[in-house]
Amino acid sequence: MKKKKITRVILYTILITYAVITLYPFLWAVFASFKTYAEIVGGGMHILPRNPTFDNFIHIFNRDENFNRWVFNSLYIASAVTFLNILFNSMAGYALARLSFPGRKSLFMLFLALIMVPGQILLIPNFLIMRTIGILDSHAALILPAAINFAFIFLMRQFFVNFPKEVEEAAALDGLNRFQIFFRVVAPMARASVATMGVLSFMGAWNEFLRPLLYISTPSRFTLTLGLQTFQDLYATQWNFIMAGSVISLIPILILYVVLNRYFMAGFRIGGDK
Repeated sequence: MKKKKITRVILYTILITYAVITLYPFLWAVFASFKTYAEIVGGGMHILPRNPTFDNFIHIFNRDENFNRWVFNSLYIASAVTFLNILFNSMAGYALARLSFPGRKSLFMLFLALIMVPGQILLIPNFLIMRTIGILDSHAALILPAAINFAFIFLMRQFFVNFPKEVEEAAALDGLNRFQIFFRVVAPMARASVATMGVLSFMGAWNEFLRPLLYISTPSRFTLTLGLQTFQDLYATQWNFIMAGSVISLIPILILYVVLNRYFMAGFRIGGDK
């Protein structure tokens, strides 16, 4: 019994130490957004600002003409990607789970194989395709390639495979067709998995940096993550403005997580049970 307590104390000590090490850079970034540039580059390990100021936030919102536009662009792109992922991935997962058509098993195995393909491999082919069809340097170049996700299709397929068929049969007896059954009965009951997919889709699109860097060249079309790079030039990096912009970029994700937290955690539990 005593040995078990000692082991538990050691385990908790390691976990708390790791948590502090992980949390420290995040807290430093948040408090640095209230510091002056001179205080940030002055060095030191202190977290709290000596003279807190909101000038960094005032500057990026009022003095930088493109910042508000970048925030809007990121919200628009992330919302569009999330909506399309929820729609298409859910429908594809339902089709693979419930509909019988030639090549269904082969298609599912292909999806499983494509999950293993790193996204970086597709950057250049997507660039060439979008340049050919004329949507390069537009928000469509960021939205369309991210409209579906094979991992999320697999997630939804696993949910629908275990969805009780009796519910669908009862809806069919009430006169609903396949689309009505999906949108009015099945999809609402899959809200935990849908919420999980929605949160992850939004976070992925909101935090994306490499694709906007390659596909977008007009400053007014930048996303927030790409726009923050403009605070860095050849001779200096305006860390105070970058930290303030980074804190602003955290707010939508935190709001989304708080609102959908119970569905998000339920979705992971469902995935684990499956």
